[in-house]
Amino acid sequence: MADFVGAVDQGTTSSRFMIFDHDGNEVAKHQLEHTQYLPRPGWVEHDPIEIWERTNVAIQNAVRTAGIAASDLAAIGITNQRETTVVWDPRTGQPYYNAIVWQDTRTDSIAKALERNGHGDLIRRRAGLPPATYFSGGKLQWILENVEGVRAAAEQGNALFGTTDSWVLWNLTGGPNGGVHATDVTNASRTMLMDLETLDWDDELCALFGVPRAMLPRIHASSHPEAFGTTRTSRPLRTPIPVAGMLGDQQAATVGQVCFATGEAKNTYGTGNFLLLNTGTEAVRSEHGLITTVAYKFGDAPAVYALEGSMAVTGSAVQWLRDQVHLIRNAGESEQLARTVESSEGIYFVPAFSGLFAPYWRSDARGAIVGLARFHNSGHLARATLEAICYQSRDVVEAMEQDSGVHLDVLKVDGGVTSNDLCMQTQADILGVPVSRPVVAETTALGAAYAAGLATGFWRDTDELREHWHESRRWEPLWKDDQRAAGYAGWKKAVERTLNWVDVD
Repeated sequence: MADFVGAVDQGTTSSRFMIFDHDGNEVAKHQLEHTQYLPRPGWVEHDPIEIWERTNVAIQNAVRTAGIAASDLAAIGITNQRETTVVWDPRTGQPYYNAIVWQDTRTDSIAKALERNGHGDLIRRRAGLPPATYFSGGKLQWILENVEGVRAAAEQGNALFGTTDSWVLWNLTGGPNGGVHATDVTNASRTMLMDLETLDWDDELCALFGVPRAMLPRIHASSHPEAFGTTRTSRPLRTPIPVAGMLGDQQAATVGQVCFATGEAKNTYGTGNFLLLNTGTEAVRSEHGLITTVAYKFGDAPAVYALEGSMAVTGSAVQWLRDQVHLIRNAGESEQLARTVESSEGIYFVPAFSGLFAPYWRSDARGAIVGLARFHNSGHLARATLEAICYQSRDVVEAMEQDSGVHLDVLKVDGGVTSNDLCMQTQADILGVPVSRPVVAETTALGAAYAAGLATGFWRDTDELREHWHESRRWEPLWKDDQRAAGYAGWKKAVERTLNWVDVD
């Protein structure tokens, strides 16, 4: 029997391949960044060919680092940046246009038109999502309407759509030579095109966006031994390996954090923050600005749903300090700089660079730093940046408690920002609940590996997966209630200052 499971983690800023053993321990990984294209304000694009090539190299190097043969892999799972939209020619494997990234806001007029024309409630009811620039349907409509020849190609069966999970899968399983065109329920639930109840593409929703159904991938369960085919390309793997699991990155982190019980929640700190609360087999409709999404579906078992709060700019606010403002040289320096002061001393940084996501959904908002006095210095701004990550998460937790009635006893956390001890202590202080980080902090790839391993019998069931979860560190809240309340009240005032900043048609 093969001793390992691999996971492709195709993220917003990089692609990597990780290899895990039966105890869920990391054996090897390789990670490569890809270019961020910013052709206009609010536009964010990736080169799909670059993503695929970097994924190839990451797989080869991780297998080499592990010192194993490809045949030692029992299965491969795929996880990915969700909503990022690719359209390509199945005859050649060439994209018709760059991938339009989930952060991109060029489709704002499309989203506003849907609301104005009375279609918003239909999309919320069927897809569980508000009409917003975040999701794939509008991005796909934009490509069909603005890239010459794509609509005609789609109607002739010569254009395929997918988020990056589908793009990687198609190439990994043969590309133009028989590549599998598929996705899973979690990624499909992020398009505004899938019915949450039937777990299939909805003809009425497709018609709203002018999307030919023939260009859509087939929807499968997140974990299935035969759903996603086997690797067929000569590189990076010369041995056919079953691709047996697929999950959008935040759902993968939910699985990696073993949030399998109703009421369990995790928060992933990456480019953005994504907080998911397991609501069981019931799709809970949000009344407070959250998203209803599919958490996972294992084989023939019923789908499990989640409430999600998506925050667009959290870790990327630290990147902004590094790359645009040049206040720090690397992300780790944000903690050092923030520790040079005792507090942010009344300043707030609301990083609404592309508007505000959950629970506000305000595309007219833009970033703001408020409360500045000449007294303030770079340390105060660094601390306010870390606090912004945590206050945005509190906004979502407040909305989740209102929608579900569940009060969190502990928040499980993962992702790169969790290595920042000051940020995690601040999160516990702002929320008023303990924050728990697992031994394997990068749970996104682990969740994809779990999905693939469950499908192939590498792991027996979810109870076995729970046995592998271990806490690395816990932060208890230190702030008093009045300090917590005053800080949050100031944050809400700061958010108000960012609204109505740009005119939305």
